[in-house]
Amino acid sequence: MARKPDGPLRKGWTTGACAAAAAKAAFQALLTGRAPDRVCIRLPKGQTPDFEVVDARIEGGRAQSAIVKDAGDDPDVTHGARIVAAVEPGPRGSGLIFRAGPGVGTVTKAGLPLPPGEPAINPKPREIIRDNLLDVAEAQDATLDLSVTISVPGGEALAEKTWNPRLGILGGISILGTTGVVVPFSCSAWIHSIHRGIDVARAEGLHHVAGSTGNASEETVQRKFDLPDSALIDMGDFAGGMLKYMRSHPLPRVTIAGGFAKLVKLAQGNLDLHSARSQVDFDELALTVSRIGGSEDLAAAVRTANTAAEVLDLCADLPLADTIARQARAVGLATLGGGGLDVLVVDRQGCELAFAGAGTE
Repeated sequence: MARKPDGPLRKGWTTGACAAAAAKAAFQALLTGRAPDRVCIRLPKGQTPDFEVVDARIEGGRAQSAIVKDAGDDPDVTHGARIVAAVEPGPRGSGLIFRAGPGVGTVTKAGLPLPPGEPAINPKPREIIRDNLLDVAEAQDATLDLSVTISVPGGEALAEKTWNPRLGILGGISILGTTGVVVPFSCSAWIHSIHRGIDVARAEGLHHVAGSTGNASEETVQRKFDLPDSALIDMGDFAGGMLKYMRSHPLPRVTIAGGFAKLVKLAQGNLDLHSARSQVDFDELALTVSRIGGSEDLAAAVRTANTAAEVLDLCADLPLADTIARQARAVGLATLGGGGLDVLVVDRQGCELAFAGAGTE
């Protein structure tokens, strides 16, 4: 995750808001024969952002406009992308039809907010687009029998940096955003992706998924249990975000896999494992070392250690990783509300250090 900059952070606009602005500008151009230089839209919470319109054109009975996405200070992979909308009349009574152009994905798996075969333009962005097109239609005494195609040049490459391939959204990015506003470093998009990954796993009838803190732990847990890609949840630092959602959307078994330091924080009761939001408590870790047979001198060295990795080296002759795995599992089970939960501790090279699951207590 990118480092959060100091000082006040500038908000931005979601791909859904940009798609709505591009579609509104294109619809205005289609009805009036002239594309606007700027366009203002309404968002669900009452904001009325104004966007510069680029790449506007009218060709026969079709109009197209684009908006350059500004994600503010959020490290969004789609910042600077062009969100393009092409609008053309549909048959009378057809209503509003959404299509995926180049760079916008298509849903291929069940469990997502849209059924397989639909363009990956999420329900709330569709609603925002529809509301803003309706404003134009009412002002021009027109109908919403329209085909709206959303495209994102380069979107297929951008999608490789997202969860889309794993979620079965193929061919490009998704058009997202429930409010239209990007709140920098809110982490909501990541947690949303965790939830969608769980939804897809449930829809596919999977019985075992794994949430991992990073690439090394993910590769290890996949290899250990021979899990398909769709069973891998990119949990990152959001153990709580995954477990709380699984409490109300259960699966028979979940494994949490991560490095020693991250899982020490979980074992100590932290559900957000990011270094900016939780720290290893070395005094508590020293008490754990004492309980499993560590000497007073060793416990003192643990209290003054610089990193959890240093502690692990100091305690090479003690079952510290196993103890942390069991403690982390207990915290996870309390959050999950029971069920099948395992914890796998790995080192930076992806070697298994400890495992705690049913029957290993």
